[in-house]
Amino acid sequence: MTYRNIRVIGDPVLRTVCREITEITPGIRSLVDDLMETVNEPGRAGLAANQIGSSWRAFSWNIEGKRGYILNPVITDISAEEYQDGEEGCLSVPDLWYPCERAWYAKAEGTDLDGNKVVLEGEEIWGRLIQHEVDHLNGHIYVDRLSRENRKKALREIRKRGM
Repeated sequence: MTYRNIRVIGDPVLRTVCREITEITPGIRSLVDDLMETVNEPGRAGLAANQIGSSWRAFSWNIEGKRGYILNPVITDISAEEYQDGEEGCLSVPDLWYPCERAWYAKAEGTDLDGNKVVLEGEEIWGRLIQHEVDHLNGHIYVDRLSRENRKKALREIRKRGM
């Protein structure tokens, strides 16, 4: 296991659509170990593979004392009627929090390293986590989801900080 540095906005890997994992290799096992080690810091809720420089479809989480990972996650259900617009932040956009509308509930399905089905679902923070991390794997950053006004503010602050 290795603690990995977080890539920040401007790094091209964050805009990369991550590749499906088709074979569990020692490198994939090492990636999962690194995701689990790196997400295990106070204040970290989730971490997508491209945030640590890898373009494979995997993410880890660390919320409410529950830690885990999922390979090849696909959102299979999402609340079409209930939304939340709480503050959202991102390790790849450090210290910038803005209201971001997300579905209240989301469900993702994928697998673990042994090929077993993994179902991750939940409301509020869990729904936000699933949507946020799958967005990363699809090459999107949360600032892409902000209202026009907040996106302008965020991009201005990002430029000001030299990110």
